[in-house]
Amino acid sequence: MASDKRSLTLRDVSEVSGVSEMTVSRVLRNRGDVSSATREKVLKAAKDLGYVPNKIAGALASQRVNLVAVIIPSLSNMVFPEVLSGISQALEETDLQPVVGVSDYIPEKEEKVLYEMLSWRPSGVIIAGLEHTDAARAMLKASGIPVVEIMDTDGDPVDAMVGISHRRAGREMASAILDAGYRKIAFLGTKMPLDHRARKRFEGFTETLAKSGVEVCDREFYSGGSALAKGREMTKTVLDRSPEIDFIYYSNDMIGAGGLLYLLEQGIDIPGQIGLAGFNGVELLQGLPRQLATMDACRKEIGTKAAEIIAQRVAGDDPDGKVTLTPKISFGDTLKRG
Repeated sequence: MASDKRSLTLRDVSEVSGVSEMTVSRVLRNRGDVSSATREKVLKAAKDLGYVPNKIAGALASQRVNLVAVIIPSLSNMVFPEVLSGISQALEETDLQPVVGVSDYIPEKEEKVLYEMLSWRPSGVIIAGLEHTDAARAMLKASGIPVVEIMDTDGDPVDAMVGISHRRAGREMASAILDAGYRKIAFLGTKMPLDHRARKRFEGFTETLAKSGVEVCDREFYSGGSALAKGREMTKTVLDRSPEIDFIYYSNDMIGAGGLLYLLEQGIDIPGQIGLAGFNGVELLQGLPRQLATMDACRKEIGTKAAEIIAQRVAGDDPDGKVTLTPKISFGDTLKRG
């Protein structure tokens, strides 16, 4: 038997509330002078019915809907849910709602997601990273709406940007490792072409090592999720190959935690025999037997600030659109202090 479902209309709300369709429309669009008693009656009727206004119809006149397109590379990477939390909280007191698209670190997929999201005429875009395809950059520039690129400030934004300098993060970690006396240093991380921020950290890291006449003596790259098991496997591989290593710098905390657990099982003295450091400051890992040295990537703050810039621009203000936050090293139990 066919379903008899049909969309609710303004007329349904009008009949239940006993108020004209025009007044119902005014209340639901928050336009015009309507008494508070009438407003309450209409809102109660709409709520009881489960009526959701058709914003597209209203958007045809204004050319915009109250959505903020948020495009990130991953939901499984623990970094991005915290960014989304900051965005969501900052938009809570506004009419704007975040809508999320995921690119899987694939530039062509990001371009496709951006195209679809812009076709809905959102009020703003928050997008991860500064590297995009030429077509994606062209769309962002031509969108006519506030655009905030997040996570990274090593480059030129289309419009606004909020993040940290990953090159500086890499340089500072290298300095701390050298100051502690480590010299046989390995790098374990993601394959660089896709993760531009990890690549920039690696560049800053190796530049600083080179100034002290030190080169990375081994490296191991992988593609895929940042799992504990992957960290264990990579750590074993690199130490079997280069047993002289006295420090391992991981591109993120999750593989770093896997490496830490593997080394503890092997009875290796940390940080005496081998020191370790990750990146991101993931709170989930605070229950480990040893606290992994890391650097906070200011994730929630990045999300909050980016959303605030969008909200202020939509409201007609012109806030500073280039914000570089400063992460700090946490030495934990795995990096000797110099």
